[in-house]
Amino acid sequence: MGVSVAGPGSGRDVVARSEVLVTIRRRRRMYFGMGIVGVLCLLLGCGLSFPTDPDHTLDRVRGGVLRAGVSPNDPWIVWTAETEPSGREADLVRRFASSLDARVEWSRGAEEALIGQLERGELDLVAAGMTAETPWTEKAAVTKPYATVTGPDGSAEEHVLAVPLGENAFLVTLERFLLSVGGG
Repeated sequence: MGVSVAGPGSGRDVVARSEVLVTIRRRRRMYFGMGIVGVLCLLLGCGLSFPTDPDHTLDRVRGGVLRAGVSPNDPWIVWTAETEPSGREADLVRRFASSLDARVEWSRGAEEALIGQLERGELDLVAAGMTAETPWTEKAAVTKPYATVTGPDGSAEEHVLAVPLGENAFLVTLERFLLSVGGG
């Protein structure tokens, strides 16, 4: 009768080490998952909400002032020297401000100047009869198209409004408003 001795490198030892490695990997995945859950709980427990506004645009506008830049573009924005702006987008801006219990402070200018003010945080929104083909998408966030009309050449034009880049809670709130009113 022979005696079997399991020494280092024997089959049993290799199987045992393999099982230990599998157990260690499982525990690492479990601890990693628990860490992710812990971080999420911490973030959510601290009142962090998504989407967010790094510059707090929505919080500042709600119950305060909506700083709107407009560039005349009939029938979207019409502005004579004696009056406040009128037109389809001006009416939308007023209704949006009202939905936030805010009043509108209007600024008139060329699109390029208004987009610059938007970038510098001097405006909250730009309305200028812009289409989804606007060249300003690297400098401003634009809403999803809220209205589609037939352009002068007979093609479909999708109209958008512009807000500061990164102010996602404000953008989402504006898009929800536009969706709820059907584009005005």
